[in-house]
Amino acid sequence: MIVGHISNPVLPGFHPDPSIVRVGAEYFLATSTFEWFPGVPVHRSTDLVHWERAGHILDRPELLDLRGVADSAGVWAPSLSHHEGLFWLVYSIVRTIGHPYKDVDNYLITAPSIDGPWSEPVFLNSSGFDPSFFHDEDGRSWLLNIQWDPRDGRPSFAGILLQEYDADKRALIGQPRTILTHEELIEGPNVYRRDGWYYLMLAEGGTGWNHGILMARSRELTGPYELDPDGSLLTTRDAPEWPLQKAGHGELVETPEGEWYLAHLASRPVPTPDGPRCILGRETCLQRVTWTDDGWLRLAGGGRRPSPEVPAPTGVEPGPVAPPVARDDFDSLSLGGSWSTLRVPATPDWLTLRERPGHLRLRGRQSTHSRFDQSLVARRLTSVRCEVTTVVDFHPAHFSQLAGLICWYDTSTHFYLRLSHVEGRGRVLGVVLADDGAYGELPDSELATDAWPLVYLRARFDGAELRFSASPDGTVWQTVGPVLDASKLSDDYGDRLRFTGAFVGICAQDLGGTRTPADFDWFETRELDGGQ
Repeated sequence: MIVGHISNPVLPGFHPDPSIVRVGAEYFLATSTFEWFPGVPVHRSTDLVHWERAGHILDRPELLDLRGVADSAGVWAPSLSHHEGLFWLVYSIVRTIGHPYKDVDNYLITAPSIDGPWSEPVFLNSSGFDPSFFHDEDGRSWLLNIQWDPRDGRPSFAGILLQEYDADKRALIGQPRTILTHEELIEGPNVYRRDGWYYLMLAEGGTGWNHGILMARSRELTGPYELDPDGSLLTTRDAPEWPLQKAGHGELVETPEGEWYLAHLASRPVPTPDGPRCILGRETCLQRVTWTDDGWLRLAGGGRRPSPEVPAPTGVEPGPVAPPVARDDFDSLSLGGSWSTLRVPATPDWLTLRERPGHLRLRGRQSTHSRFDQSLVARRLTSVRCEVTTVVDFHPAHFSQLAGLICWYDTSTHFYLRLSHVEGRGRVLGVVLADDGAYGELPDSELATDAWPLVYLRARFDGAELRFSASPDGTVWQTVGPVLDASKLSDDYGDRLRFTGAFVGICAQDLGGTRTPADFDWFETRELDGGQ
């Protein structure tokens, strides 16, 4: 990294829908988590160059009930703000994502510090997703979100709603007003006030290859709003060769010196025979922006394409940052902040670091297709050139007992290098595929491991290729199964709505309900030379 520059993405891997706020000398970034628990990771920085994980905001079950939510539902587009000495977080929990309905509830929580304690959630409305708060100079607070319309023959994205919030009553007051409609799909509204104008920042064109950011402005908060005559502030829809694709959905932050930056999402595609696919999901980037003499926002470098590298704020010495933890030896008594679980929190009845010191013990529960009680814990994939390795002590006695290393997109699509039991053969290692809903075991991948005291498992990503291997001692490795198409672990594969990114982790199943344990000694991710 070049000193004095911001290298994008600043948050690699699955970190979509960034929300940014500055409080004093510190900046905070929050991102979406969908069906993963805990929800809404926060990163902090003093220079916009180095970012450190500051925990998760939605880390208690009473803040986040995700059991049964669909894949790519759950927590959408949280938005952070700071007002009257409190951090405010507004977020959506989406439970239905098919057409025509979006069953969604919007909530607000507050805290005196980014570290909490966070209040009990206040229910706001269910009219649509992508909520944000605008705190005006007169002290009044206003909620914005999109209006979702499920009726036939009507635009589903039916406009941007504005409604006042009364903090004393802990409720919205007055009637919601539609302040802008547009023939293009618009969402992700955020309002900023500057030089007598109210600026409305919008995500446009959907969150795929047509994505972008559009600005509008008005002298009155309630409108009418005029659109930027130059069109999109940020987009790569006309530049398929650009390294940062799908750029859009952003928020603004001003430095103490009066410089402006835009936090936005983007993706880094990998070429495949079926076209580009973004295995790492939507990642968080920063762009330097400036205001023109006639009061419109522009990228500081010109044009409308996101830059992989932008100038850092002037007069700021880049601060120190701890390197990412590549290996977890499971020596702690609590799960590290880089780990996530599916839909439900990690509780001692199925995940423990205490029963066998130095090991993470998973007790098998439901199948990898379940949206309720999986024993799965995983990390975001942050490079498409890396090796992920773990070692497990697991002795299944029945075909219903499984454990191993999993490369995960969602319940419909994942690659699983797993141990199980086969009658007459004992413990067998093999590969299981879930391919956009189709399920299959690869019979030619089975490897007898009864004589192995421990089983070392490895997944190697090389662009769009994924290879599994195994070892009895961590030294001599044997390939397991064929080369797999890692690009299927992306939003761009299949016909379903998919909004997350690839994870790699460990899991265990016990379909007979006896909760057979699998003990993992360590888990390591090693980036390869030339890694993205």
